[in-house]
Amino acid sequence: MERLGTGIGWRPEIADAVERMPGIDWVEAVAENVCPGHLPDSLIRLRERGVTVIPHGVSLGLGGADRPDEGRLTALAERVEALGAPLVTEHIAFVRAGGPLTASPLLEAGHLLPVPRTRDALDVLCENIRIAQDALPVPLAVENIAALLAWPGEEMTEGQFLYELADRTGVRLLIDVANLHTNHVNRGEDPAKALAELPVEAIAYVHVAGGVERDGVWHDTHAHPVPAPVLAILTDLASHVSPPGVLLERDDNFPEPAALERELEAIQGALTKGWARSAASRVPSREAAPTPETTTASARPTPPTPPAAPQSSDCTRQRLALAQTALLSALVAGTPVPDGFDRIRLGVQARALGVKRADVVAKVAPELPLILGESYRPAFLAYAHSHPMTGGYRRDALDFAGQLLLSGGPEDAGARRELREWWLERSGPAPRSTRPAVRLARATRRVLLRR
Repeated sequence: MERLGTGIGWRPEIADAVERMPGIDWVEAVAENVCPGHLPDSLIRLRERGVTVIPHGVSLGLGGADRPDEGRLTALAERVEALGAPLVTEHIAFVRAGGPLTASPLLEAGHLLPVPRTRDALDVLCENIRIAQDALPVPLAVENIAALLAWPGEEMTEGQFLYELADRTGVRLLIDVANLHTNHVNRGEDPAKALAELPVEAIAYVHVAGGVERDGVWHDTHAHPVPAPVLAILTDLASHVSPPGVLLERDDNFPEPAALERELEAIQGALTKGWARSAASRVPSREAAPTPETTTASARPTPPTPPAAPQSSDCTRQRLALAQTALLSALVAGTPVPDGFDRIRLGVQARALGVKRADVVAKVAPELPLILGESYRPAFLAYAHSHPMTGGYRRDALDFAGQLLLSGGPEDAGARRELREWWLERSGPAPRSTRPAVRLARATRRVLLRR
């Protein structure tokens, strides 16, 4: 396993600060935000200095019922090649549902949603990962996610699920200790138990991030400092294994560079504490193993016995598709809550998804909050309540603006005129011409239509 060292999530907002930070061995960039033919200058300079850059995908949906999309796999492979990455990562999650398997409209979550820890879901996930592994030019690692919801009827713990996934596919694991903390608060899952069950020899690297608790629910925001409980889980992990790499994630509300550097120092301190604990209790057992090489097979958990005659993959995929579509539809389209789910938690998740949609649309289309002002957020949330996302955030921005115009909004005539011009500029197959003769013709047509 390649040693990566200390890393930080590269984001355009902190690109300059990342370049100046001491002790950064590698960075991770969101794959979908990188254009292979036009790499950001900052990433090019980091690569020239010998800093490893790893693409981190967020939209493949390996935990979904459908097989991975060939176009998305090709795009991910292109980013691997452009960055010269030794590894590529994605998530154990589903991000869309519906479509041909359920004879229903395709819905986009705009978020990483949890996969049920069942035999059906594991069979589908293993096949999807093998497809992705065959299409990608470098090894794949997959990340455990944070969740507000727990699926009813789960058959395995998270540790057992990850253990068998790695055992059956050989995939590497990206362990996010902040997500283990999130699942502890939100779902009552013991992070120490999950760590004890993990196949530590499969760990590619570790994520560390911050969040915030509101009304008893932990939100994995990546916009707050790393809290002490997350560092404690990292220390526990380091007492089991020396991870090849550890990375600080920050996606929003970026602090001064000095604050990020202090967080990196705290992460290193947590690792050192864990290594010291391991050395002090050096015992030839899995719980005290300081490196993957000293892990004993006898200490690993015994995975649940698989059924003797599993059903066909197509039937399994359809069952999973129906379950995931029912959940996602309840979250984004207001359909009834599927049996067995916590209605209160599902409502919290649905509201969180709406707020996230509003925030991301404001980033990909910053003109909208400028045009609409304070009315942007309530208008978008009202739109999102009855209009599920079906084509990504940029399409969502256009659909929102079009729907608002069709409904007679916004009330301010000037804002309505600006919004209409913005929508017309972006909704066609090509940008509208700015030549004086064409602009005059458009203005004349508007005047004639008013008459």
